[in-house]
Amino acid sequence: MSRRLIAHNVSRGTPLAQRLEDGASFWAKFMGLMGRASLPEGDGLWLPGENGIHMLFMRFPIDVVFVSEPSDGPNGRRRVLSIRHALPPWRGIVWRVAGARGVLELPVGTIEASGTAVGDEIAIDPAE
Repeated sequence: MSRRLIAHNVSRGTPLAQRLEDGASFWAKFMGLMGRASLPEGDGLWLPGENGIHMLFMRFPIDVVFVSEPSDGPNGRRRVLSIRHALPPWRGIVWRVAGARGVLELPVGTIEASGTAVGDEIAIDPAE
């Protein structure tokens, strides 16, 4: 079982995911959210070290946040480099963002509800 994390927008003081799955393993990165029927509100998938995703074999749309490398060590804050609202399923397009070093896959509406924008600082921490 993967380690559980939380993600929040430090700049705005808003949550992004209270139940964030750590997708650091090869298998987690390979599978991503494929095969799942949905992504419940408050859930998400963290893909550290990644700068792109695809929507092949996905059954539902997602919001996506591309972030920078941590600013102050491996557990530091990350800057939002790009956001994508409601990416539709089954698109073969590979979304890549230059300079990104991590991707948050979130339920549709999370970016808008949290007010997340390019330039915001994001923290990803272990769940307690």
